Amino acid sequence: LHSRHSASTEAALRLSTTNMNVYVLLCAFLACVVSANAGCGTLQRLLVKKEWADVFGEGLSRERFGTKLWKAFFARSPESRALFDRVQGGDITSTAFSAHSLRVLSGLDRCIALLDDESTLNADLAHLNLQHAERGIGADQFDIFEESLLDVLPDFAGVNFHDTRAWRSCFDVIKIGIVG
Repeated sequence: LHSRHSASTEAALRLSTTNMNVYVLLCAFLACVVSANAGCGTLQRLLVKKEWADVFGEGLSRERFGTKLWKAFFARSPESRALFDRVQGGDITSTAFSAHSLRVLSGLDRCIALLDDESTLNADLAHLNLQHAERGIGADQFDIFEESLLDVLPDFAGVNFHDTRAWRSCFDVIKIGIVG
């Protein structure tokens, strides 16, 4: 009788331990899922970096991307053209504006590349903060730029564009660093 009771107690303990292990694994998995979906974490940064590298490309594809982005930006905010008078913002196909567009996108490229190097990113963002403050470019224009960027990215990434939330979160890191 004692042997049977002991065997059933051991079986119950094994089952209880197995259930506990499953519970712990399930909790760990859910914690990973929650962590992966919160803000601009490691996974989001890697995704944004990968998608940006694919979209931004090189040469003419950069120019096409820039033209489409600025068309979307100025469609949302025609009054913002005045901020770009110095670089012929009235004609986004002009050489002066195309060069400016590439400078802006190269700055974004640099910030995206630095998403996983916080101290270097913060130093770059501090520099960009000064440049944009001097020109009176504030959070409103960055919000419009973000919406324009999110409109254009899927056109260039196609089926390889995966997570608007990751882009928003990671762009917000850059935006907050520049405009506060």
